[in-house]
Amino acid sequence: MRSSAPVRAVSDPALLALRVIGQQPGWPGTRPVVAPAERSIACAHAKCVALTFDDGPFDYTGAVLDALARHNARATFFVVGQMVTPTTAPLLRRMVAEGHQLGNHSWDHPALTSLSRDGLRGQLDRTQQVVRSITGVTMRLMRPPYGSTDGKVAEETGRAGLAQILWDLDTLDWRDRDSALVARRASAARPGSVVLLHDIHRTTMEALPHLLADLSAKGYTFVTVSELYGARELVPGKRYAGETGERQDQSTSP
Repeated sequence: MRSSAPVRAVSDPALLALRVIGQQPGWPGTRPVVAPAERSIACAHAKCVALTFDDGPFDYTGAVLDALARHNARATFFVVGQMVTPTTAPLLRRMVAEGHQLGNHSWDHPALTSLSRDGLRGQLDRTQQVVRSITGVTMRLMRPPYGSTDGKVAEETGRAGLAQILWDLDTLDWRDRDSALVARRASAARPGSVVLLHDIHRTTMEALPHLLADLSAKGYTFVTVSELYGARELVPGKRYAGETGERQDQSTSP
């Protein structure tokens, strides 16, 4: 008579491998990414702000993540696929493990409106694939480079299952490499703001501890874009730019 449960075959060998790795801390190799539990934050009533970082991952991304961790802050990182290398891949896994959100920022940062449909589709799909292969995450958000979008971009992002996320507060860190100025501009955030930053600039990395401290002192909670919108569905292809209703002109911003 059997005294133990029957051994059942696992149809997916990759899934079995992940289970084994997860169960044995000493197992060699890359461990699967485990994201923290989802939070429930009532941003309709709390003072929430969504910090967003474009164009990475890069040399300064680790320090950006360190600063966010010190403030228990979550953010959204819009990833350029070409920036994902064996060196930067661990940063993506860390983002997921620490509760940050990942978004698609194209493969190599062209103006999407200038591309054919096939070219546009390739920009989105290649980045989706590389991020999914490293983190297991299927991204549901994207940010068009330079904020450049039109009906064709809307159709293709809708096909790809990606909502378009713009912004309503541009720190202009891409233009003005002045950490004090960047921090001061970010301090103008209002409840519901989506703030545009870039984790590829040293001066942005240097500004971040100051802007986090300033906004924390004002009672802000730092959330991902999806947390900012809460239960409201972010519709693929549709554009969103924060909840303040005072979006700045982003026609020349990266």
